[in-house]
Amino acid sequence: MGSRPPAPTGRPRLLEECALLHLLDQGFLGIDRLPPPLAATVRARVGLTTDAADVRSDPETVTIRDRWLVLAQQDGTEGPLTTRRIFLRGERTGRMALHRSFGGAHRPLEVSLPPGLLLDADLAYYPGARPLRVALGERYAPAAPGPVPTGCGIDAALAAYGHALRDDPWLDAWPVVLADVTPIPGGAGGGWQLADADGESALPLDPRCLGRPALWQLAAISGGAPVTVFGACGHRGFLPLTVWDPAPVSLSP
Repeated sequence: MGSRPPAPTGRPRLLEECALLHLLDQGFLGIDRLPPPLAATVRARVGLTTDAADVRSDPETVTIRDRWLVLAQQDGTEGPLTTRRIFLRGERTGRMALHRSFGGAHRPLEVSLPPGLLLDADLAYYPGARPLRVALGERYAPAAPGPVPTGCGIDAALAAYGHALRDDPWLDAWPVVLADVTPIPGGAGGGWQLADADGESALPLDPRCLGRPALWQLAAISGGAPVTVFGACGHRGFLPLTVWDPAPVSLSP
């Protein structure tokens, strides 16, 4: 069974990060010469934000109505702020989307959409070379339970990340749903993997999730049988966020 190598560590990875930083610096200095989608990506990468209301009102914004399946809801912190990332996928379009919201001491997070819900709504995509982030628009019906999502194999997941990386070289990972994969616990040194049902390939898990109780929860739900898992596929490996049992179970920390 062929296993995909993990991302480089130490000095090689440091050189990669420096090269990406230099690329971003050069892109920002020459931003007026870039195509508009790539220029929007560069602005976002250097921290220039666009208000959600401006995204929704811009006549050039791509707004899509679909029945959006909530794949994961991930809470975290960024400095003094609390953050929430909600991943969705369009039932008709198959497009991935990420809704981000921020809260503080006196401003609670506005949107909560647990995994497994199906939302009939407009999503307005922020501009970019590989659009993913969205602003939530009009909702046409109350959210209702959705089906287990269809997924792809490991090779297709890596290809999806590669295609996204071609448009946005600063992208850490791309959201994908893996179907019929089996978690394989690592030894004393870690090294968890997700293996394809045919046993031909395996994808290492992101080292950042090693040691989390959620991994053993994933293994217990699988019981050695293939499962459907949603997560982020990137240069560090795969970061699992939700598994279906058949109801969705969050694996976020």
